[in-house]
Amino acid sequence: MTVRIMKPAEVARYSIEKKPLFILDVRNEDAFADWKIEGESIEYLNIPYFDLLDGVDDIKGELPRDRDILVVCAKEGSSQMIAEMLSDEGMDVAYLEGGMKAWSEYLEPVKVGTLKSGGELYQFVRLGKGCLSYMVIDADKAAVIDATRMTDVFLDFAKEKGATIEHVFDTHLHADHISGGNVIAEATGATYYLPSQDAEEVVFDYKKLADGLRVTVGETSVEAVFSPGHTSGSTSFVVDEAYLLTGDILFIDSIGRPDLAGMADNWVGDLRTTLYNRYEQLSEELVVLPAHFMEMKEVNADGSVAKQLSVLFSENHGLQVEDENEFRVLVTENLPPQPNAYQEIRKTNMGVLTPDAETQREMEIGPNRCAVR
Repeated sequence: MTVRIMKPAEVARYSIEKKPLFILDVRNEDAFADWKIEGESIEYLNIPYFDLLDGVDDIKGELPRDRDILVVCAKEGSSQMIAEMLSDEGMDVAYLEGGMKAWSEYLEPVKVGTLKSGGELYQFVRLGKGCLSYMVIDADKAAVIDATRMTDVFLDFAKEKGATIEHVFDTHLHADHISGGNVIAEATGATYYLPSQDAEEVVFDYKKLADGLRVTVGETSVEAVFSPGHTSGSTSFVVDEAYLLTGDILFIDSIGRPDLAGMADNWVGDLRTTLYNRYEQLSEELVVLPAHFMEMKEVNADGSVAKQLSVLFSENHGLQVEDENEFRVLVTENLPPQPNAYQEIRKTNMGVLTPDAETQREMEIGPNRCAVR
């Protein structure tokens, strides 16, 4: 039988639409345990590639006949070989083009709203990493917020929409993924904005983000709201008086961790003030659009990650802790492992390090770890 090649965009539909899929992951057990393709209707079997070199007879009985089968590895080669071995045994299987590295880089564009002027707001969902980026488009103008290093996706999307990127924002200095903000700004001549509190070691030019800064994209307003706690400079954005882009401060099912610069004890107070005071002064009708998500259950049926602020005030466990000491314990003692290579990623986002493209890919491999559990 012919082995089918499945692209990351097709895998994304299984994940978002909860379509049944069986994944044979042939990476090493530790890599699989750390990070895998997520989906509510996805089942898994992890057998390392080297254990299958002598044949696949022993696992044929463990593979279903009633759902699609996808073989996955780190880069593609191993999964292609195992898929071909299974095909030779009469099984209908596919392998993931580009492997988990390609899955980590795939961005799914989702329209999250029509703006009052008729413009549009898009969310770029990085399913394999849990990162969320945004583009505001209005009157042939565009702004990009929290772009990933896959800059061609944003440049090509703006071109496809006939829009010129004039503003590029980062809500904070990222530590879990490499920002594409400065690269996009240089490619387009756009103004690049970054909180100065996060940028003391940044070696390139940027415009300082300040509380209350307002720019317009066509007729749509983008207003900065100083919201420290994840970093000392973390800044949210209110777009069109309808959407609240919270960066890594507030997620759908959790809150941001304050420790990635080694400042948890110092920043926990800022985090609480932002969540329990500053955000409560905003309209509860705002739709929260974070910079990350943790699990596929946070992804809506249309592929977006969004929920009204009023709902988060009643449902998000990080917003339900009345006692300040209990909150401090929650965000300083209940933390997942640090993101892979986070110190090197921070230095890359400062411009201090300039790793090549393949090194950047390796630095980012692994799950999102920006939230308090």
